[in-house]
Amino acid sequence: MKNILTITQLTINEALARKNFIMLSLISTFVLLIILGIFASTDVNGLIGSIKIEGENFNGDMLMQLSHFFRLIIIMPLFAGGLFLSIFSVSSFIPHLLEKGNIDIFLSKPISRAQLILGKYLGGIIVVLVNVFYLVVGIWILTGWKFGDWNVSFLFTAVSITYAFSVLYALIILIGIITQSSILAMMLSYLIFFVFSPLLVDRQRIVNFFGGGSLLKTVLEALYYLVPQTADLGTLTRNIAVNNSVNTFLPIYVSFIFIVLILSLSIIIFNKKDY
Repeated sequence: MKNILTITQLTINEALARKNFIMLSLISTFVLLIILGIFASTDVNGLIGSIKIEGENFNGDMLMQLSHFFRLIIIMPLFAGGLFLSIFSVSSFIPHLLEKGNIDIFLSKPISRAQLILGKYLGGIIVVLVNVFYLVVGIWILTGWKFGDWNVSFLFTAVSITYAFSVLYALIILIGIITQSSILAMMLSYLIFFVFSPLLVDRQRIVNFFGGGSLLKTVLEALYYLVPQTADLGTLTRNIAVNNSVNTFLPIYVSFIFIVLILSLSIIIFNKKDY
């Protein structure tokens, strides 16, 4: 465990040295300042008075409704943008580790290859978690100040966003070990996050569009469980943000199995590589 924590610390130091950590913090601070400016210039009472929704009674809950509305329109772009930047910031960790000269130093130390991979994985997650938590807490404070909504469940969105990142990061590590290419790892992660996962959520519509073939349905159903379910984790994050009940924890369980399998495969391949 000590060796894993040492590699984790070195990975965090690498993120600091490469300005990745600082870049993410500056972007988060910039986003918070924009939200602060919008909230400071928004008259809540005037906004409530201008909203007229027939057939609804918002008298006691209008502030909460507004708080949920603003949190929702903030958290979903944060989910997408945060993951986009996080993938970009960590994709070079493994290719850099495997560079000639660098990997020789690590392999000459009494550290197993499994510990190297797990330390890199944990370090990347901590770097992203700290930044996401900083941004989520900032949004929570701003919406609490503006709308009086101090429900702490919103803070768990930091965990769900980081968890979605951890799924893709496991895949980035595997691709990095196989190809030593950060660009390929990024491209595949973006394709899964922005294209494949959202499409597979709507797999039934795709099957219906193409006539409801059983073979297509079976293939899409299999792909749904093989491809990281980041779109479902986005839905889960949205429900947490507005304090809705979570209908299913299946994406969490499936993603956890995916992480374990992909990291295990990464370690197996890494152990067989000759450097």
